[in-house]
Amino acid sequence: MAGHSKFKNIMHRKGAQDKKRAKVFARLIREITVAAKSGLPEPDKNPRLRSAVIAARAANMPKDNVDRAIKRVALGEDDSSYEEVRYEGYGPGGVALIVEAMTDNRNRTASEVRAAFNKYGGSLGETNSVSFMFDHVGLLQYAAGTASSDEMFETAVEAGASNVESSDEGHEVTCDPDDFSSVRDSLMESYGDPEEAYLAWKPQTMTPLDEDKAQTMLKLLDALDDSDDVQRVSANFEVADDVLARLTA
Repeated sequence: MAGHSKFKNIMHRKGAQDKKRAKVFARLIREITVAAKSGLPEPDKNPRLRSAVIAARAANMPKDNVDRAIKRVALGEDDSSYEEVRYEGYGPGGVALIVEAMTDNRNRTASEVRAAFNKYGGSLGETNSVSFMFDHVGLLQYAAGTASSDEMFETAVEAGASNVESSDEGHEVTCDPDDFSSVRDSLMESYGDPEEAYLAWKPQTMTPLDEDKAQTMLKLLDALDDSDDVQRVSANFEVADDVLARLTA
């Protein structure tokens, strides 16, 4: 594993994906609900809600589920109250982690996150204790077959993107968070829905892990993933492909 673009491949390994589909859907519905409450409950007029709907489509969530969640907000039938919180700390081998959560009970969420860190040799830090090691960016990912690397680069730069990294695995487009909505909408006009589109914490440098520490790191990620409140985890580690293959077999 190397680089931010492969991080999601660990968090959503094929073997566990179907088993966790219900949890993935629950997180997406929570984001849709919060996004709909943050502005108008109309995707075309609410950039955050538009991103949430795109993410739901990418996860193959039934359209009825999405529409129902938005309708509940529009009709004032949803009385949930979630707040966004961010935790930062260090994992095995000095890996920096940023944990983004959405919760209706801060004490419960903090307890679950802290327990996961403690169990697998990590330690929670203060806010901004590791975020300086990451760049906050708008991130969009397209399949490799969507366009050639040159075509994607030209289209993305014209749309206002700051960088494009292309490989056999796909195209990763990054932009300033303030430009995210306009870049996303422009790319969608050219290439349709991206596989991923969200505001991300992208590591500036990577921390290599040996097999033992990588195994512990994956257990920490799984423990964090077990929390219903955790929405996304970013980390700055890399693992050799052969080691990763053994650990995720």
